[in-house]
Amino acid sequence: MSQDRLATELGLTFQQIQKYEKGTNRIGAGRLHEVARILDTSIEYFFDNLETVEEAESTPAIDANDPVFAAQDVRALAGAFAEIRDAETRRRLLDLVRALRDAQAPADAPQRAWRVA
Repeated sequence: MSQDRLATELGLTFQQIQKYEKGTNRIGAGRLHEVARILDTSIEYFFDNLETVEEAESTPAIDANDPVFAAQDVRALAGAFAEIRDAETRRRLLDLVRALRDAQAPADAPQRAWRVA
């Protein structure tokens, strides 16, 4: 469904839908329920693949001052990744990068799942 059509169904403007999608504006529970109804899905759909509080707290944060993140290719990758608008595409790309990392790591090396602080 297009953002335009969803906006019409909700009685909002296209720009308001864009702000919800980008995270500029928060969406209330009632509005989220209405969006789920219009899209014929459950509210849980919007929360798939989110970390629990325990997972987030156990995941090391990225230190922007770490020299590894100063590398030009890392900055370019992070910038390009941030421009991918589709959440599912970002999740799949992250899964791919982790799989590539795991394929190159020694079997006994600990695996870290990075998060941005």
